[in-house]
Amino acid sequence: MRLLLDTHVLIWWDQGARLSREALRAIREADEVFVSSVSAWEIEIKRALGKVVANRTIAEAAQASGFSELPVLMRHTEQLRGLEPLHRDPFDRLLVAQARSESVVLVTRDPQVLAYGVPTIRA
Repeated sequence: MRLLLDTHVLIWWDQGARLSREALRAIREADEVFVSSVSAWEIEIKRALGKVVANRTIAEAAQASGFSELPVLMRHTEQLRGLEPLHRDPFDRLLVAQARSESVVLVTRDPQVLAYGVPTIRA
């Protein structure tokens, strides 16, 4: 199984907290785990606004866990055209688009993301 972690899931994984047993097992047993470059963008914006305190960068956290970076590609942004406006957060919408485009399972706890019908594992 190939997974894409929502931003909050990577943070919780890195901190060793809050993930469901199913999510923990899936991450540990996955063939490949991706972290989107959009998550790094989101965290840096929130850090600059004082909304998030991060001990290290998303790249450092992903690398320490052996996760692969998933860059934002044009085909991912083109997937946004077909998404219903169920979620107003542009970062989460792009993660959904990437999950669809790459045929990966999205690990999230966001109920608005779950509403898109992409394969998910509840964090």
